[in-house]
Amino acid sequence: MSSAVFIGTGRRKDAVARVRIAPGTGQKTINTKSFENYFGRKNLVTQAEGPMAVTGTLTRYDVVVRVAGGGLSGQAGAVSLGIARALKSAQPELSGALRKEGFLTRDPRMKERKKYGQPGARKRFQFSKR
Repeated sequence: MSSAVFIGTGRRKDAVARVRIAPGTGQKTINTKSFENYFGRKNLVTQAEGPMAVTGTLTRYDVVVRVAGGGLSGQAGAVSLGIARALKSAQPELSGALRKEGFLTRDPRMKERKKYGQPGARKRFQFSKR
C-alpha cells in the first residue's frame, strides 16, 4: 500500500479540483505552489485542509492538487471536497467522520443564469408607467 495513489475530484461553483494523495510526509502542493502561497489567506488554507485536520492525517499523506476555474473561495471548497473523497477511498473507515463534518457533501449552489428580457439573473429593466 506504500506506493498507492488515491484520487478525488472536487467541485464548487465553477471550480474543479483534481486531488491525488499518496502516503508521505505531509507535503501539500496546489498548481505547483504550497497551499499558503496559492491561497494567500489563512481561512482558505484551513478550509482546504479541513478533511485532513478532522481525520488527523495532516502529516500522513502528500497532497498534489490541480485546480482550475472559479475564484479562490470556490477553489478552496473544491479542494476540500476532493481531499475528502480521496481520503475516503484511501481509508473507508474515515467516511463516517468526514460525512458528519459535512466534507463529503457537494455544495449545489451555482451562479444563476441570466434570463432574456432583463439585464441579469434577477435584476429587471426600470419600469416606466408612462
